[in-house]
Amino acid sequence: MKDVSNKIKAGLWLLLITIGALTLTLGNVEASDPTGIATYGASDSIAGLKYAVNFSWTLLGAFLVFIMQAGFALLGGFLRQKNMLSYMAHCFIDATFGAMVFYFLGFGLMFGGSKLAPGLENGSSIFGCDGFMLMGKSYDVQTIMLWLFQMVFATKTVSIIAGAVAERLKFGAYLTYSFFVCGIIYPIYGHWVWGGGWLSTLPFGSGVKDFAGCACVHTIGGILALVGAWVLGPRKGKYNPDGTANPIPGHNMVFVVIGTILLAFGWFGFNAGSTLAATDLRISIIASNTFIAAAAGASIMLFYTWATTGYIDVAFICNGALAGLVAITAPCAYVAPWAAVVIGVLAGLAMRGTVWLVEIKMKIDDPLGAVAVHAANGIWGMLAVGLFADGTYGGVNGLITGSGWQLLAQFIGTVVAIAWAFAWGFGLFAIMKYHLNLRVSDLVESEGLDTHIHGSPCYPVESGLVTLSGIPVEEVRREEEVQMSLLERAMSMDATREKIYSDKLGRWVYALVKPGKTPKK
Repeated sequence: MKDVSNKIKAGLWLLLITIGALTLTLGNVEASDPTGIATYGASDSIAGLKYAVNFSWTLLGAFLVFIMQAGFALLGGFLRQKNMLSYMAHCFIDATFGAMVFYFLGFGLMFGGSKLAPGLENGSSIFGCDGFMLMGKSYDVQTIMLWLFQMVFATKTVSIIAGAVAERLKFGAYLTYSFFVCGIIYPIYGHWVWGGGWLSTLPFGSGVKDFAGCACVHTIGGILALVGAWVLGPRKGKYNPDGTANPIPGHNMVFVVIGTILLAFGWFGFNAGSTLAATDLRISIIASNTFIAAAAGASIMLFYTWATTGYIDVAFICNGALAGLVAITAPCAYVAPWAAVVIGVLAGLAMRGTVWLVEIKMKIDDPLGAVAVHAANGIWGMLAVGLFADGTYGGVNGLITGSGWQLLAQFIGTVVAIAWAFAWGFGLFAIMKYHLNLRVSDLVESEGLDTHIHGSPCYPVESGLVTLSGIPVEEVRREEEVQMSLLERAMSMDATREKIYSDKLGRWVYALVKPGKTPKK
């Protein structure tokens, strides 16, 4: 009953916030250019064709970034098969429920006042207050194009967290943090950097520069993942009583490899699409730097794992590639290809070192390595702008040009991102832990989230399958059910036991009666 009450409360709060956002903008029907005629022009002018090309490029970038959601979902191969459906559900709902939250609330907070498109005129250096629900003047082809592109970025930020809290988080808690990430945490920091906020106007260098999201997406998502996994606690069996860690193997490396390739493919839209213009020919350098950093991160982990373990560890090679992709996200437009190699190599090593730090030293269980890939390399990528920017694009000059001011700006922006995400993450997860019952019961964790939360396993057992010993699976399950029934019956007849409900296990059990206590009838 307590769980049901908590779900109702959470649902009511979400409903009230949504209604409030709707009320703020209802009745405002003044559109700017919903048909695109004013933007394109009455005839096929050169300026109109330029708009069309840039629109097409930006929309293509959004479509590529959306495909990355499939890559995130397939990284669930790192998990045990009994929890695969639950993780994939999180990734899918991030792209739907998260998109709705960003539509109602996040976009207006993030880009209001940026003046990047019609209907985004009102806002401060702290948060925006225009463009909610794409109504009024923001009902415009340019503004809606910007919303679509930025929406898929928001849903990637929240998907980062899913990998770190997988296999033990309650679904209600997941929906709650998704709402806050897509509606408040990500948009407000994004406003500070991309929406004309105070970080973008710092009087050092060119202000904080985060071309495609090292800080806005990866540092924010990675630090939230770190805090979430820490507050939630490790999976059962991850650590021994002496503190040593046990490996918990995943179930499908095929999924992991395909997921990594899909993410890398989508990253071309993530980085090169962030120019918002195909007429900005810097896209060739941005796309090439993106691939080079990924290849460098994968290559260093190939030789590192081979040299240190004697095996070619595909899991670390894939995460090395992802680490390189994350690290190049901020500097991709500002650095030369040789710098992309350096950034990618150091990203792979930073990822490996962070895995050791988080899992072995801090005793934080991160099943997908989200903290090592995203948090560590989001930070590294931001600092890399201040180190390697060569001044050939956007007037951004790094340390290699003799100026340290940009590095100072990047450092400030990174520290603010860490502090913002940590403060929100700790407050949010701590409140949910003590008031919404953050973690599933031991029984649900043992038997898997798929059947208990979603009502079906990800891989239903079909008739005719046999175990490794040749015994039909159905026969084994029937025998287990018979044995469990006999055990339950014997315990029910034991006078030294009483039937009680265990909140921890989530079911009725027969517990030993304490000395001097009369068993309940």
